Amino acid sequence: MAPLLRCRAPMSQSLAESQATLAAYQQSFDELTRSLSSVVLGQDQVIREVLTALVAGGHVLLEGAPGLGKTLLVRTLADALHLPFARVQFTPDLMPADITGTNIVVEELGQRSFRFQRGPVFTSVLLADEINRATPKTQSALLEAMQEGAVTVAGVRHALPDPFFVLATQNPIEMEGTYPLPEAQLDRFMVKVLVPFPGAADLARVIESTTSSTSTRVKPCLDGPQLLTLRQLTREVIVAPEVRDLAAAIVLATHPKGAGAPEGVKRFVRYGASPRAGQSLILCAKVESLRAGRGHVAPADLMRCAHPTLRHRLILNFEGEAAGVTPDSLIDEVLKGRKFN
Repeated sequence: MAPLLRCRAPMSQSLAESQATLAAYQQSFDELTRSLSSVVLGQDQVIREVLTALVAGGHVLLEGAPGLGKTLLVRTLADALHLPFARVQFTPDLMPADITGTNIVVEELGQRSFRFQRGPVFTSVLLADEINRATPKTQSALLEAMQEGAVTVAGVRHALPDPFFVLATQNPIEMEGTYPLPEAQLDRFMVKVLVPFPGAADLARVIESTTSSTSTRVKPCLDGPQLLTLRQLTREVIVAPEVRDLAAAIVLATHPKGAGAPEGVKRFVRYGASPRAGQSLILCAKVESLRAGRGHVAPADLMRCAHPTLRHRLILNFEGEAAGVTPDSLIDEVLKGRKFN
C-alpha cells in the first residue's frame, strides 16, 4: 500500500487509467475499515461515513445515545492512523482558552515574558465530546481551527498540524443544560453521522467482546503523509458537468424557494443547505467513486452521500418542528424522481 501511494505518478493526467493507484486507494480504505470494524462492532455504515469525511478532508459530527461507541470509534481511528489524539470534554464552564491555549507569564534570568501555551486543539485527531454542553462562546473557539487549520491568540496566528480532523459528539436525548450548535458551526462539519442502536446479533457480539479477558487493539495502518496523499488523489477525481449540475440542483432543491423544491421542503424548511453542502457532496462522492475503483464521479455516488452531507444543514421552520419532520425525510423527497444511474 504505502509504496504505491508514495511513488505514484502525477494523477491529474490519467487517473482513470492508473489501476495500480486506484487499487492502492481501495486497499488503504479497506484496511482502515477492517481495523475499525474489528473493534467498533455493528456500526459499518457509521464507519464508512466517518472514513469518507476523513479522506475527503472534512470534519464529522456524531450524534447518538450514550454507550453506542462514539468515543471508542474516535480513539480507534486515531490508533489506526498513527496520529496524535486529544480529547476535550465540553462542559458549561469550559472556556475558549481551555481549547486553543493562552499566553502565560514565564520568568527567565530575572526577566518576565509571555509564552504561548498550546491547548489540546494542537493535535491531528481531536474528539470534542458532547460539544453542545459548552456555551456558544466556547463552541466558537473551534470555528477558525476547523475552517482555517489555525487559531489566533492575542493577535498571533498559530498553525495547527496537518492533517487536522475534528470529530464532535452530541447526545440527542438529553437536551437540558445544552446549547444547540449555531448554524455557522454546524456548516463547518462536512457530514453529520447518526449512530444507531445495534441490532440483537450485533449487541450480543458487543457484550461478548467487552466482557471477556481478551482486548482488541488495532495496529497503525496509515500515517499522516499517506492520508494527505489520499486526500490529494480524491481532489483529482473527474466530475462531469452534468454530475456537477446535479449536485447543484440537489442543494438548490433544499431551499423552499429554490428550483425543484418538493412540497415538503416548501412547507417545512426555513432555510436550506449552504454552498458548502455542494462542496461536501462532491468531495464525499469523489471518495465513493475511488472506493468503487472509478476515477470519475457517478450520479449514484451523490445519492449515497446526500443524507450525511445535507441533514445538518436544513433548518426547519416552526411547523416542521411541531410536526416532527426529520431532515432525512425531506432529503428523500429532494432525491425522489431524480436519475442516479
